[in-house]
Amino acid sequence: MTRIVIAVGGNALLKEDQRGTWSDQLHSARPVAQAVLALRREGHQVVLTHGNGPQVGTLMLQHAMGEPQVPGLPLHALGAMTQGELGYLLQTSIGELDPAAPTAAILTRVRIDDDDPAFANPTKPVGPFYSEEDAQRLSRERGWVVGEDSGRGWRCMVASPKPVEILELEAIRVLAESGSIVIAGGGGGIPVSTRGGTLAGMAAVIDKDRCSAELGIALGFDVLVLLTAVPRVMVDFGTRWERPLWHLSAAETRRLLDAGEFPPGSMGPKIESAERFATGGGGVAIITDAESLLPAIHGEDGTRIQAEHEHEAALL
Repeated sequence: MTRIVIAVGGNALLKEDQRGTWSDQLHSARPVAQAVLALRREGHQVVLTHGNGPQVGTLMLQHAMGEPQVPGLPLHALGAMTQGELGYLLQTSIGELDPAAPTAAILTRVRIDDDDPAFANPTKPVGPFYSEEDAQRLSRERGWVVGEDSGRGWRCMVASPKPVEILELEAIRVLAESGSIVIAGGGGGIPVSTRGGTLAGMAAVIDKDRCSAELGIALGFDVLVLLTAVPRVMVDFGTRWERPLWHLSAAETRRLLDAGEFPPGSMGPKIESAERFATGGGGVAIITDAESLLPAIHGEDGTRIQAEHEHEAALL
């Protein structure tokens, strides 16, 4: 039995070319559900995590537009709401394919440091894309921080502090060991900080890949899968020298990161999280897309990152 954490991007569930209806998101979740059920039939233990960038940003916009008739809620509460929404979405998608498969969605709080430097430099894009003109208008009207997202358009930017501790860890462990497909750490977890001896929610969205790496390490799992839009990581992306990476050691990963190969707003957080899992827990991190998930687990696709390996990165 292999114990696997699979991180599903919020953008994978709500694609740019979709309106974001419930049926749209269910359709997007189906390849993940199919792969998870196939892994379970093979006897593997699976914990699912997911992002929430598009969903929490859309919810934030809905709350802003509803005021003053309906009071808006703080960002950490919106994160909790999307955890419930997307946990239910993944449960529903899995249940449509196998009604007997046991699932458990856990509202997950993640402790952060309230003096994390990320609060002074919001970089996490959430919500829909805008033109620069519309984004600047919304910034003036609503006090949002806005910025360009990887050349695809402008979005609202929020703080993205690093995860320190996953508070529901033992509940996740028990449910996973019982045979349930566990859905946890949604949106990177609900960000909380200790103030005056009690936990208080924070206005932030934790990166779900970083949270997933810390969850996998804390659980002692064997494999971390970070799902993205491409089957393998590419180097020299967008140039005529573009080529896929099949294997990377942690040292090679760090060298490429330091060389600026993977920008912070693109593949960077996934590469950093994969390196963190490989070095912190000794397992294998895989970066691939949902359609290639099963072949990647079996070593036939995806980019695999380990603490060490005997050969240089395979470049095709």
